[in-house]
Amino acid sequence: MKVIHKAGKRKTAIARATMKAGKGVVRINYTTLENYEPEIAKLKITEPLLIAGKMSEKYNFQINVRGGGWQSQAEAARLAIARCLMEADGKLKDKFLEYDRNLVVADTRRKEVCKPNDSKARAKRQKSYR
Repeated sequence: MKVIHKAGKRKTAIARATMKAGKGVVRINYTTLENYEPEIAKLKITEPLLIAGKMSEKYNFQINVRGGGWQSQAEAARLAIARCLMEADGKLKDKFLEYDRNLVVADTRRKEVCKPNDSKARAKRQKSYR
């Protein structure tokens, strides 16, 4: 079995995943998935593995995540894992789409930039004439 490299992005977080034959060990930034914190992020990352079922237990994943916050990093990692699994088995794409579209397609939303002469993106300062 060949080694598969895929990437996932969310906001400013970028996850690079490497999938190769193994016993189902998942490491994120050299930390095993069992020891990864916070718990919500761990559950998010395991979603594509649970949908793939027994097939995901045949592969080891090494994921490097940089940038963003913990939630963006978790979503980027789950996208990278899903993309690796889809390349190994094309039938998984329909399952992933049925569960959550963000397992297949990256979420391209970004933070809106602040407008000139203001500290916020939308709401303007109120004017007081008295």
